[in-house]
Amino acid sequence: MIYLLGGSGYVGQAYQTLLTQKGIAFKNLQRAELDYADVKALTAALKRDRPAFLINAAGYTGKPNVDACELHKTECLFGNAVLPGRIAEACEAAGIPWGHVSSGCIYTGKRPDGTGFSEIDAPNFTFRQNNCSFYSGTKALGEEILAGRPDVFIWRLRIPFDHRESPRNYLTKLMRYQRLLEAENSISQLHEFVAATFACWEKHIPFGTYNVTNPGHVTTHEVVELILESGVCNKAYEFFTDEADFMQKAAKTPRSNCVMTSAKLAAAGIEMTPVLDAIRSALARWQPETK
Repeated sequence: MIYLLGGSGYVGQAYQTLLTQKGIAFKNLQRAELDYADVKALTAALKRDRPAFLINAAGYTGKPNVDACELHKTECLFGNAVLPGRIAEACEAAGIPWGHVSSGCIYTGKRPDGTGFSEIDAPNFTFRQNNCSFYSGTKALGEEILAGRPDVFIWRLRIPFDHRESPRNYLTKLMRYQRLLEAENSISQLHEFVAATFACWEKHIPFGTYNVTNPGHVTTHEVVELILESGVCNKAYEFFTDEADFMQKAAKTPRSNCVMTSAKLAAAGIEMTPVLDAIRSALARWQPETK
């Protein structure tokens, strides 16, 4: 049996789908029934139920985007930095291995040689550089709190997308935003992400940090071209002149745009679809949101 925290969110729902398809029993824990932010309460539950594994998909992202985190800093800090530390304490006390959904938003740009950031590269979009959004800063703190902890996977998600229209889906956002920022990014197909992360536990690969992104990277223009080719959305897309124009007219906080490599994950025997193919597949199976 698996414990799932944050199962009602965009990522958490994908975990529910995966576990259901695999026929694996799981508990989708809700704070109303068990305050899993309380170390003693979570430890007691873990010792009672003895789950084989715990997945933490809980966190604070802000709605409709990370700008909201600038207004709700207490909730953001607690959900992304304090909560993972408390879960770690409980899992260690109960002897339960677990996985934590982190974020690639702790990076900006790419390595000096033009390649993507790997797991050994220090995050460069954090409070320590004083150049980040509050959201990115708290996600980096969450990873610092978990550094050196035993029996935990840290899975870095990056701009999730899938084939279902949703306010959280990167493809949907591009279709709905009035104007777009041209940027270069690594991104993660949502259902491949959850399958790859769960495979980390199933395949017993070494615990640690993994970039879980589809191989390759894309620019905003490239994704827009694929959307237009698919016929899913045929609107006339407009772009900001540059990032300064974007910050002046549309954003409250800087955005992370970065390139990452998932070579470590692939070397462990867990491979994901190349990013352009994954986008094409999502658009070919596109399901509009039901009203």
